[in-house]
Amino acid sequence: MNVDELLKQNQESDLLRFTTAGSVDDGKSTLIGRMLSDSKNIYEDHLEALTRDSKKLNREEVDLALLTDGLKAEREQGITIDVAYRYFSTPKRRFIIADTPGHVQYTRNMVTGASTANLAIILIDARNGVLTQSKRHGFIASLLQIPHVVVAINKMDLVDYSEEIYENIRAEYNAFLAKLNIPDLTYIPISALCGDNVVNKSDAMTWYKGVPLLQYLEDVEISGDRNLIDLRFPIQYVNRPNLDFRGYCGTVASGVVRCGDKVMVLPSKKTSRIKSIDTFDGKLEYAFPPQSVTLCLEDEVDVSRGDMIVHVGNQPRVDHNVEAMIVWMNEIKMEINKPYIIKHTASDVRGVVAKLHYHIDSDNLHRNQADGLELNEIGRISLELFKPIIFDPYVKNRATGSIILIDPMTNATLAAGMIIDRRGTTEKELTNSRSEPASSNIVREESLVSSNDRQRIMRQKPVTIWMTGLSGSGKSTIAKSLEKKLIELGRPCYLLDGDNVRHGLNRDLGFSAEDRGENIRRIAEVAQLFNDAGMIVITSFISPYREDRAGAKDIIEENKFIEIFIDAPIEICENRDPKGLYVKARSGEITSFTGISAPYEPPKTPDIHIETNTTDVSVAVDRIVKQLVDAGIIIK
Repeated sequence: MNVDELLKQNQESDLLRFTTAGSVDDGKSTLIGRMLSDSKNIYEDHLEALTRDSKKLNREEVDLALLTDGLKAEREQGITIDVAYRYFSTPKRRFIIADTPGHVQYTRNMVTGASTANLAIILIDARNGVLTQSKRHGFIASLLQIPHVVVAINKMDLVDYSEEIYENIRAEYNAFLAKLNIPDLTYIPISALCGDNVVNKSDAMTWYKGVPLLQYLEDVEISGDRNLIDLRFPIQYVNRPNLDFRGYCGTVASGVVRCGDKVMVLPSKKTSRIKSIDTFDGKLEYAFPPQSVTLCLEDEVDVSRGDMIVHVGNQPRVDHNVEAMIVWMNEIKMEINKPYIIKHTASDVRGVVAKLHYHIDSDNLHRNQADGLELNEIGRISLELFKPIIFDPYVKNRATGSIILIDPMTNATLAAGMIIDRRGTTEKELTNSRSEPASSNIVREESLVSSNDRQRIMRQKPVTIWMTGLSGSGKSTIAKSLEKKLIELGRPCYLLDGDNVRHGLNRDLGFSAEDRGENIRRIAEVAQLFNDAGMIVITSFISPYREDRAGAKDIIEENKFIEIFIDAPIEICENRDPKGLYVKARSGEITSFTGISAPYEPPKTPDIHIETNTTDVSVAVDRIVKQLVDAGIIIK
């Protein structure tokens, strides 16, 4: 193969953007240096300069970390301070690496480097195990919806290549990441200093049956990471060079646009068809992300910078009010109701942070109340914008779901944000409790049979027993046995099961966070009607979000709501796997699966906590019935 063919092959190969993250001294820069060195991506003169620099810094051997640590302060301290980008290629794929700092005060730098990444490598020092910063980087990778995460457990040479230490770290970190939304997760034991499992397979870790890190990076499938369904074309510039040409310039954020497609311009909602797709190199029949093109329409439509071209049957949201998870990136504290500039696609809109719902402790994922956000802190906010923006939830579309907050006085970047898959600016909407009906002509009708009459006849007080837990934890088994037991005791009750409800009432809902919230809201309304009839309702739903369960409690009423946490370690749930769902989730066949690729928020103070790995079904049922008797719900 001659030089021209090699260059052509290189240009046509896939480009994988990945970032490294980890705690201080975990070996991120050394790993990149080792990868470049062993894959023959360092020129001889560069290697000679590296050798000289290593001697000047009194390093005994060539310090490969110096390849990315170029700042004087970085070399003196042996740490990474700023984000360093490196390019290299192999016959299979091209790569752009973002080497990010490990110090907590440089968390914002990690966010910057990871914002465009297809994949994140999180390093963990085998001697130190899982640290707070390891958890923080895992949480940020989940928050940024990075599709692929590799956990590289480094410095295995310093723990005698111990399989036990590797497995212990893997189990601990896996338990933490199970609460997050990471679709594709891989663990690889390595030694960046010695080169074990970086480019070449390690002879010292024969117990590891996977592939080396570079081979994984070459083979990981990224073609499905791009959204090619939802056409989103933000207008960056209106090109009008003469009277005979008007084109709309921009980058295809997602989807595919073809000549002849019927499209809509938002926010005006004017429709037309694509007349032509122009580029510097000529016309195209179609365009896809991340191509920069000029679209020409068949009709004279009023289009300006900040507008968006979409397909008629597939439209994003247009709203003044949005909710977002943000990472605060400035020393100046975030303030409620202070005006900010919100940068979104090609639009700059002024707005205010109307509410800070909570601040997230990335060490344990607890939600804490706060009056503002400090540097590197993460929180959920409601934004009120002075004019609407055209957006999608970040989980659906990274390009149209991301925002930047800018200081209007200094133009300094203050925060990076991800618009979340839920809406609502009032406290009622945020807790999924009842809002007013769509029509003002609807009034409630009162029954002629009182609640006391029903209790006297049925010899019980109506309650909803809300069972929550992971798939495979034992919810349905316990719920069915409890229903059978109560019927044997002559107590009118009914079981609402998650799968049964989705076959009928909620068949139109998917598994996005927004759809899950609506699923729980509808169930709560049905349970409240059963309670109104005097019956005991048993529910069996994963219901992963505390906010949704709180909304259900609000609808049903606190004194009629018993929350039971059916608890089992995810390893046990996965071993049970009665429906084969975990296997499908691990293979990627099911996305947004709770415990694997979607989070589960366990109850903080459940009314009853049952650990099914140590409790028999009959014992659990008897315990619940006893509590119903003791609380006076079952009247003897």
